[in-house]
Amino acid sequence: MSEAEPFYLPLDPDPRDPGTGLFHATYSTTGPWFADAQHAGPPSALLVRAMEQRPQPDPEVPLSLARVTTEVLGRIPAGDVEVRAQVLRPGRRIELLQAEMLAGGRMVLQARGWRFAPADTSEVVVGTAPAIAGPEDAVLQDARPEGWLPGFMDMIEWRWLSGALGEPGPGRAWVRQRVPLVAGEEPSPLQRLVVAADSANGIAAPLDLRSWLFVNTELSLHVHRAPVGEWIGVDAATVIGPSGAGTVSAVLHDAAGHTGRATQALTVGPR
Repeated sequence: MSEAEPFYLPLDPDPRDPGTGLFHATYSTTGPWFADAQHAGPPSALLVRAMEQRPQPDPEVPLSLARVTTEVLGRIPAGDVEVRAQVLRPGRRIELLQAEMLAGGRMVLQARGWRFAPADTSEVVVGTAPAIAGPEDAVLQDARPEGWLPGFMDMIEWRWLSGALGEPGPGRAWVRQRVPLVAGEEPSPLQRLVVAADSANGIAAPLDLRSWLFVNTELSLHVHRAPVGEWIGVDAATVIGPSGAGTVSAVLHDAAGHTGRATQALTVGPR
């Protein structure tokens, strides 16, 4: 197993602009495809952190993120990165935020998120997916499949209800971070959800990673209830089309049940 480091080390924290600044992406962020590139989960969560920490328009009525879309603009290198964030559409009850990650002066990841004011809709809840068996009923997988590079894969605890890493087809797994997102901090449940959601491609890996590339260029996450706890359940399936494109769809769970959905667009081709 890889040495356990936080995903990011803050290099110049600025209390006047929380969530932004310079960070060092450690070896723990590197994904299964390329030894020098980050898995998109941790950087996506770091941008969510930046959006979560933007000042609230009304601290007495805090808004919460209900949709996040991240766009992968190129290979995201490990090492030093910069995070920026801003409000694109201000409002007391609805806001649109944007966050960006730069490496070497080049933008490599961009995220936008809508955050909404709370309302009591508990009496009209409808349409949630059935709960799945919990992580205590799932099977631990410690060993990486052959050809899957170390780093991020070793920083996640994988427990399977169906499928396994390296086993083609749909998968249903509970995942939990072994390390903090940022050194010295407890990740928020939404940050944990984003890391897990971006792993849907691997949970429902349809092809042999040693022979095929099937990488996502974006992640779209919709949350109908704020997640809770450390464990995130991902029930994922992949479709591969005939001309080099694919899609991943996932139902997301936590200890309280169904919390959201995620989709990913894939570019697919031989290695």
